[in-house]
Amino acid sequence: MQGSLIQHYGPTPVFERMSKHGSKIAKVVMNPGQDLFARVGSMIAYEGLIDFNPQPPQLGRIASSWATGEGVPLMTATGQGLLYLADYGKEVIVAQLVGEGLSVNGKNILAFDAALEWKIERVRGVTMLSGMGMFNVVLRGHGWVALTAKGNPIVLDTREAPTFVDTDALVAYTDGLRVEPRRTARLGGLIGRGSGEAFQLGFSGQGFVVVQPSEDERPTMSLRG
Repeated sequence: MQGSLIQHYGPTPVFERMSKHGSKIAKVVMNPGQDLFARVGSMIAYEGLIDFNPQPPQLGRIASSWATGEGVPLMTATGQGLLYLADYGKEVIVAQLVGEGLSVNGKNILAFDAALEWKIERVRGVTMLSGMGMFNVVLRGHGWVALTAKGNPIVLDTREAPTFVDTDALVAYTDGLRVEPRRTARLGGLIGRGSGEAFQLGFSGQGFVVVQPSEDERPTMSLRG
């Protein structure tokens, strides 16, 4: 029994700073001096000596920047060992940034290297659509990022053609893409429709967009007006 469990569900080999165990767990190699920002409550297990601080001073600006309540509670993880993260069984996406930028919906952030530069920005175009805004975390530099998606995500290459996405299904996109709002339904036909059938964000340029196969209907992420 024990041998079978270890064979099928035991830890996978470690090759990178961040990797995945299956599709719903992120595994992070922790070393002294390589701190990590992670979603509060996302730790499911760790091996070694790792400490967590849910109220680090360097994250104090989140409270003022996300006064709208559209933020994500983060903690710092420090120490040495292997850290396992998850978010209610959502699919995990792991990416390495090499000097480029990534704009991520705060609801989809699982963890990122503390060495990355980050700031909070209103998504361009959303205000024009609804009169309200949606805030993203823009990460830039050299380091690793772990995201989550409700279901198996799709990555769309914006170099191939202009790409249009329901804002409630948007996970992340390459920072620097041209973003334009688009309306595809008349106001009289919006009864009973979700935001995606009425409004989308269009992306074009050199990069990609990550979309999840489930519209997030929570009020802090939906278009409101």
